[in-house]
Parts: sequence; C-alpha cells; structure tokens
Amino acid sequence: MSYKNFKHRLHEIIFEADTRAGKVFDVILLIFILSSVVLVALESVDQIGQKYHDQLNIAEWIITITFTVEYVLRIISINKPSKYIFSTYGIIDFVSTVPKYISLFFVGTQSMLALRALRLLRVFRILKLTHFVGESNSLVKALARSKTKILVFMFSVVILCIIFGTIMYMIEDDESGFTSIPRSVYWCIVTLTTVGYGDIAPSSPLGQFIASVIMVLGYGIIAVPTGIVSAEFTSQAFDIDRNTQACPNCMTNQHKDEAKYCHQCGEVLNDVE
Repeated sequence: MSYKNFKHRLHEIIFEADTRAGKVFDVILLIFILSSVVLVALESVDQIGQKYHDQLNIAEWIITITFTVEYVLRIISINKPSKYIFSTYGIIDFVSTVPKYISLFFVGTQSMLALRALRLLRVFRILKLTHFVGESNSLVKALARSKTKILVFMFSVVILCIIFGTIMYMIEDDESGFTSIPRSVYWCIVTLTTVGYGDIAPSSPLGQFIASVIMVLGYGIIAVPTGIVSAEFTSQAFDIDRNTQACPNCMTNQHKDEAKYCHQCGEVLNDVE
C-alpha cells in the first residue's frame, strides 16, 4: 500500500463515521474518554485515591499515551495539519491530552484531566447528528443577530429593577432587610427572576402586593429573550442533509451525501488513484 493510500485510509478511519471502521474507532475513543473521566472522578475521592493510587495512575498513563498517539495520527492523516491543530476539536484534543504530562512538573494538575469530557462532543459524529452541530452554528448566528434587541430588553429590565427597588426601599423598613437601595434592587432582581432566596422579604401589605406584581412580571420577562432568539432562529433555513465526510485537505465538513468534491477547496473526498 502506498503512503498516499495509507494516509487516505487513516483519514477515513479517524475522521469519518460513515464507514464501519470509522464507527468502531469513534466508539473505542469514546470508551477511553469516559474511562478517563471516571478515573479522574474516582481519584478525587480520598479513600479510593489513596488506596488505588498506583493503579489509577497506570491507567491514566495508558489512556494519555493512547490519546497522544491518536492526536499524532490525526495530524499525519491530513494534508494541512494546521487546519486540524488550530480547529476547535484540535484544540480540545490537545488540551485534554497535555494535563497528565504537565502533572509531571506541577503538582495538583490532575483534575485538569476532566477536560477530556469535552471530547465527548465527538458523539455527534457517531450518532449521525452532525446537522445538529450545523444548527448550533445557526443558533449562534441567531443570538448575534438578536443581540441588540436583547441588550435593549436587558437595559429595560435593569431600569425596572432600579425603580421597583427604590419603591420597596421607601415602603419597607430596615427590619425587613431593605436597608439600602442597592440591597432593595438586589431583592428585586432575585424576585423578578423567580429565584427567591428568602433572605429579604417584605412585611407590609403594600410591599407584599408589589412583590406579587414583580413575581408575575418575572414569568413573562423570562420568556422574552427566548422569544427573540427563537424568532431569529426559525427565520433561517437549514440544510440538514449532511454526512460526516471531512475534507482531508482543508478539514471542512458538512458535505452533502452525494458530494465527491469538497465544497470549500475542491479536493477529492473519496476517490484515490
């Protein structure tokens, strides 16, 4: 087998989930990730960590070396390694691998190994839910497009809290906890968001009536940002006919099922001479 064919085959196994080998690879990878997170959690328990420290440490090193080899193979399998290294998944893979090595020089960094849980994001590829990732990008765009409306809304809520907080400061006495306007505004925010810590509570009938009005307003106010973002989100058209094919040249994904060439750089996706 030529190096080109080997590299292509390696890319299909590591970066794709359409093939049987790719699915098996990703499932095994997820098992290692889950095992690593469980080991870190167990090590944080004093009784288990002290009793099985050596065994846990050996298991962690096995997993770390496995992740290191996998990270190197990912770099080898693509034409432009920088596309993977500086991608979101590439950074996550690197950050989730280095803590164990750092622990050799700095004590107390073992808990950073829990960052490996971030690699569970790859489950989207295995479950053929990559279109959800695309829709999450659309959600980010919807949030960006509606940020002005949300900021205006939040500014209005802040003004409302200041007004109601000032009113409650004037109505209630210090014994009820409304000792200052800032503290009264804090109470209004807690009440408006329906959190209700209970550390401050109105005692006068008028104060309790205003508190009831604020509570009712809170239910409506919470739904406003959701409605704004939902309106922007639903106004966008989504193309969910996507597969897990990743371009071996530029790492672009979300290609259509029948695509033979990368829609970003024109690289051949599957055919290898």
